[in-house]
Amino acid sequence: MAAIERRIRYESELDPSFAREIIAFSGSPSLMACIQCGTCSSACPLSLYMDYTPRRIIAMVREGFKQEVLSSRTIWLCASCYACTVECPKQIRITDVMYALKRYAIREGVHPPRFPIPVLARLFYNTVRRRGRLTESWTVLRLYLQTMPLRIPGMSSLGWKLLRRGRFPLRPEGIRDRQGLQRVLRVVERQEVTA
Repeated sequence: MAAIERRIRYESELDPSFAREIIAFSGSPSLMACIQCGTCSSACPLSLYMDYTPRRIIAMVREGFKQEVLSSRTIWLCASCYACTVECPKQIRITDVMYALKRYAIREGVHPPRFPIPVLARLFYNTVRRRGRLTESWTVLRLYLQTMPLRIPGMSSLGWKLLRRGRFPLRPEGIRDRQGLQRVLRVVERQEVTA
């Protein structure tokens, strides 16, 4: 794992509204009640691989370290197992906070470069928004083209087997009422912007 850049931050560089935005995004007002006990970090099966533990992410969000939080790998490594949320003595919905941070980072265009998880999230959303349904074959192909193009030739034999068995459709799937879906998504996007 790459070394984390550590530097002294001045209070004027912090974003005091960041915690309020994440609370609104996640619907978890108890975020400010965190007692920094570390139970979330000890319950997390992936904290060993994270650049910042979940406990530290919560502290950084509360203090306004927006850039560091959004550019960290921690939020993308969250397995959404809810172990941290279940164990939290203050009942903070930490997994929901991680989801909110992912959405915020995607919206801001801040995430580790060529990291597959945010690329997949964007591809998934754009495909469903445009067609109403996900065609896994095209999504996986686009994901590999954007994040790991040199691995595509090694996947060709698997792709061929899936294609022969009818598990790799070449024609993109869609729904009939795409305009109706787009109207619903526009309402959700407007609510997200005002939240």
